[in-house]
Amino acid sequence: MSDQVLEGLQRLAPELAGEGASVEGLQRLSGGASMETWAFVLVGPGGRDELVLRRRTAPMAPEEGRSVSLATEAALITAAHAAGAPVAQLVHLARPADGLGEAHITRRVAGETLGRKIVSDPRFEAVRPKLARQCGEILAQIHAAPPPPGLKTVDALEELARYEEVYRKSGAERPILELAFQHLKKIAPPPRAPVLLHGDFRNGNLMIDPERGVSAVLDWELSHCGDPAEDLGWICVNSWRFGRADLPVGGFGAYADLLAGYVAGGGAEIPLSRVLYWQALGSLKWGVMCLMMYASYANGAESSVERPMIGRRVSETEIDLVTLLENGL
Repeated sequence: MSDQVLEGLQRLAPELAGEGASVEGLQRLSGGASMETWAFVLVGPGGRDELVLRRRTAPMAPEEGRSVSLATEAALITAAHAAGAPVAQLVHLARPADGLGEAHITRRVAGETLGRKIVSDPRFEAVRPKLARQCGEILAQIHAAPPPPGLKTVDALEELARYEEVYRKSGAERPILELAFQHLKKIAPPPRAPVLLHGDFRNGNLMIDPERGVSAVLDWELSHCGDPAEDLGWICVNSWRFGRADLPVGGFGAYADLLAGYVAGGGAEIPLSRVLYWQALGSLKWGVMCLMMYASYANGAESSVERPMIGRRVSETEIDLVTLLENGL
């Protein structure tokens, strides 16, 4: 597979960097059943550029039904960049003639993405206090960007119905999740005008520089349109705090800083109660997804031990839900 990727990139190199350009240091970073990520250096007359290739190698699996195409992802990155949000800037959207399949190339951004390191490593001690406000400002920029054509629009009750159907079919019996489904249906906030959402904005999908803070927002494949509080609530889900339950925003900050940053970035004021609702809905969704991860291992569909390990994290979501319910959600 690496030979095929290298061959395609070598053919493309002169177009990207000028005559005589070549590719060096091709290295696979990650990849699942249908997606690969490769880092490489493009060497041309103008110097060296560190780039990243993201390519789909198989049709999307059923559980990826909410994922957007890489062409749409490229359009999202471009729109967010134009709105001022920090992204891994798009360099090239692959064409059939490139021989790379469904793929795009972005610039490589320096920093750390591992959430546990971001909340605990001494290297990030100086920058952690400003991350929550930065996240609010960045989300305001993303939400102001025009959405590419064809994105789905989702509201709270639709999300609840979707995940409750999955939960019921699983046969699981989790009292906290049962209570959360019923309660969240009763107190769903009135809809508001939908905006472009990142869809998976959380600690773990942010590139953090130890001096500058957030240097790039990554992983746009779950983008859609909806309530702006959805993105704000998702980063507050307990599972993205990596052991720092006392700091609700990503394990590094406070609600007040997140919301103040959102207004400072040009976003409309959003009540904390609405963010807490979407935090609860996010915890509930992730709890159901954790159950599905375990089920895929238990029924033999997946052999990776990563699946049952993630499945155990349903308890984190239940803790989050109990805390929110006890505090009057």
